[in-house]
Amino acid sequence: MMFSIIDKIISFINRYIAALGISGGVALAFGNVVARYGFDSSLTWASELTVYLFLWSVFFGAAYCFKQDAHISINIVLEKVSPDTAKMLMLISHTITFIFLFAVAYYGYKYVMFVHELEEMSVDLEIAMWIVYLVIPVSFFFAAYRVGEKIVEIIKTPAKDVLKQSEAEMILEQMSEGENEKLLKEVERKTGGML
Repeated sequence: MMFSIIDKIISFINRYIAALGISGGVALAFGNVVARYGFDSSLTWASELTVYLFLWSVFFGAAYCFKQDAHISINIVLEKVSPDTAKMLMLISHTITFIFLFAVAYYGYKYVMFVHELEEMSVDLEIAMWIVYLVIPVSFFFAAYRVGEKIVEIIKTPAKDVLKQSEAEMILEQMSEGENEKLLKEVERKTGGML
């Protein structure tokens, strides 16, 4: 129950900061371009804020991708070994990823505290830089939490079910279930009619 609530809170924060960051950054950049070329004046602080919005969007979006399993992964080795070996390799890989993400979150926190002590301020916005740098420990902690969830999931899953089907295998399975027309249109859309 508690983990379910934590999961929803982290998902909400990751999604909405990523979405607000990218949409706010694009809107601000567009508004500044219009002001510069249309009215011959620009907002001096807009470019700095745009960079910060994009930065927060990217970091929280990347953390959210761990939940969706949307990061690039290469499964060639895993497909060539036994299911038990594949499960072990996945556990090792996810554990190394977890350690890395948690270490970046920890040292990011230490850096934020250091910047806070220095009372460093941004040039144009004149806000405390520790607020800007807070994205590092928070987003990396969220990503580490997601990888921790995946580790638990891998441990609980039987070895034969650990590897997910490739997209090609899913298409073949759907074709055997009689969804040929709909599936063919989807494949043509994805390949640009090159099949």
